[in-house]
Amino acid sequence: MKIAIAQLDYRIGDFGKNTSRIIDCIRNAKSKKADLVVFAELAICGYPPKDFLEFNDFISLCEQSVEKIARCCIDIAAIVGGPSINPALKGKALHNSAYFLKDGKINQVIHKTLLPNYDIFDEYRYFEPNRVFECIELNGSRIALTICEDLWNIIDDPLYIENPMDHLIKERPDFAVNIAASPFSYSHDALRTSILQKNALKYKIPFFNVNHTGAQTELVFDGSSTIVSQDGSIFKLSSFQEEIKYFDLEEAKQGQGFGNYFLKNKSELIYLALIEGIKGYFQKLGFKKAVLGMSGGIDSAVVLALAAKALGKENVMAVMMPSPYSSPGSVSDSIEMIQRTGVDSQTIPIEAAMKAYESILSPAMAGLPEDITEENIQSRIRGAILMALSNKLNLILLNTSNKSEFAVGYSTLYGDSIGAISVLGDVYKTEVYDLAKYINEIDGDIIPLNIIEKAPSAELRPDQKDIDTLPPYEILDQILYQYIEKRQGPVEIIAQGFDELLVYRICKMVNQTEYKRFQAPPILRVSDKAFGSGRRLPIVAKYLG
Repeated sequence: MKIAIAQLDYRIGDFGKNTSRIIDCIRNAKSKKADLVVFAELAICGYPPKDFLEFNDFISLCEQSVEKIARCCIDIAAIVGGPSINPALKGKALHNSAYFLKDGKINQVIHKTLLPNYDIFDEYRYFEPNRVFECIELNGSRIALTICEDLWNIIDDPLYIENPMDHLIKERPDFAVNIAASPFSYSHDALRTSILQKNALKYKIPFFNVNHTGAQTELVFDGSSTIVSQDGSIFKLSSFQEEIKYFDLEEAKQGQGFGNYFLKNKSELIYLALIEGIKGYFQKLGFKKAVLGMSGGIDSAVVLALAAKALGKENVMAVMMPSPYSSPGSVSDSIEMIQRTGVDSQTIPIEAAMKAYESILSPAMAGLPEDITEENIQSRIRGAILMALSNKLNLILLNTSNKSEFAVGYSTLYGDSIGAISVLGDVYKTEVYDLAKYINEIDGDIIPLNIIEKAPSAELRPDQKDIDTLPPYEILDQILYQYIEKRQGPVEIIAQGFDELLVYRICKMVNQTEYKRFQAPPILRVSDKAFGSGRRLPIVAKYLG
């Protein structure tokens, strides 16, 4: 049997394009004498469709697409993910399903059993779990067909009481197919590969896994579809790009030609994911050109480098907005960075606007000393300028704040926190420096060394440095990682050797600035616990407050 794995980039709700591309792949696979072509979880509608699943019209369009694809499955079979209607009166209205198509019709529909309801996943909101286990058959071979999470209950601390493969293996399948929508994080591919390998070794059959690639707003999908032989050998499709790969079943069982799997380093993975995230956001919304504020600091430099790479230098504008507090070095570093990337630029000083605000507000604030109010006004002036350029020139504003800043509220609402998409909002400051060094390794020192080496500063008052307000990022980021990613409480973090007062201060800052993050732009997700839909905390709470 010849099996085709189709790793594609889908757009949520783009039924015309999704369907036509699936049909094109089926026809191409048929021309290459494939017996079966496999597509990803919810490929019909894209993932995650969220509350679109509550629209009857949306589901009707899904059904029409499946029927159209099925009619093309003559002398070839296909497995395609999509929602299906639950005919039972009790339970949720839909199933998350895998359609088995052959002989020009829907031959069988297999439903997902284990519905993740943690972090970014919210599947039990929409879908009813499967309770009937059966294999599908093709050309004399029996196939154990599962959907994404159905294979994940093999971990040491299982989340579910069921394990679908324990039921399916009783039918003595020849191989297994797993269709998935498995979002990227920099540690996820290693874990996902381990899960698939454990399944293959436990059940002693080969596993064919197919994943999405591309990006859907804040979620990035890395592809990296994986085939594991019955002895645990691994073959991977490309990361962060579309690909169709063909496998002979008997060769795959033995792992012939396998062994191409190796882990990329963390900075490379983050780099590739952020490039994919920027591209996906712009392409799927029909945008072409980006704008960002250029401060002379590391964050805006890295975002500029990423944007130029993702969109092309001709589609990026960097805007310098110096104030009386901007150091000459920051201005010259910004100019050098802009020259190295070759992007368009504008310089718009903000001193006149600062004076205008001072004049306008002086009656209301007479006799009060200067404080953070004046600093925030500078940031908001810059935000207003960037949004004006965005409106007038049809440019999409990229946010340049990092995860460390978002975590402790070291950003100004309606100032440096604005943007259509946050590029570095899931990248800690120390990781931004690592990313800058990696970019210079592959792009020939595009980021000036002085930007990497100088002390970070918001430059909103004379001689200001981040360290005046925050602990060194090397310490801050470790505490934040334990609190945010690992969900460790203050006592547990202090036990690791961190200063008690500092830990409580930092954790309190994170909790008290939840209201800022609630208003932040979508943040490209690259870690296991990003700010956004996968981290849900109350704004009004007392814990550590």
